[in-house]
Amino acid sequence: MSESLIVITGGPGAGKSTLLDHLHRHHGLNIVEEGGRAIIREQLLRGGDALPWANRDAFCREMFEHALTTRAQALDGGGLWLFDRGLPDVLGYARLCGIPVPEELQIAARKLRYGPTVFLAPAWEAIYRNDAERRQDFAEAQRTAAVMAEAYEELGYRVLELPLCSLQKRAEFVLAHCPKGSSFQ
Repeated sequence: MSESLIVITGGPGAGKSTLLDHLHRHHGLNIVEEGGRAIIREQLLRGGDALPWANRDAFCREMFEHALTTRAQALDGGGLWLFDRGLPDVLGYARLCGIPVPEELQIAARKLRYGPTVFLAPAWEAIYRNDAERRQDFAEAQRTAAVMAEAYEELGYRVLELPLCSLQKRAEFVLAHCPKGSSFQ
């Protein structure tokens, strides 16, 4: 059931992965790591060009495939799953980059749903850091968060902004808004 698939979206460097790791380690929740960073690591390792700074179309296709695969795997696995980005993020990425949005991506984003509430990690300058896989500046992180929120809202999701507070408080916020009866309590 798609209600058991919860997405955390937002701009880069906003604490999504850290929050998901905390929810997994301290609350035993199932998580799906962000596809983009995994794709970048793999492409760098094998000398590929499906990178956001080299071939955005190819990178977008790779993210789309990753989102389809991980969503299906989570549904097959059963239980509650928290995603570091979902299919609508790929749609938002294409829009942000000004690349054509493939029709199959548009259809998938409409039909392959997640839970009705999506958490948005807003750009947060105090914690934002660049690294080998994150080359965007803070202004682009802010634009990304706005585009992702818009993509989810256009598809009918309720977007809840995560508070700018401690990791523990953010985790409590997510837990308080997850579907009741979930197996994390």
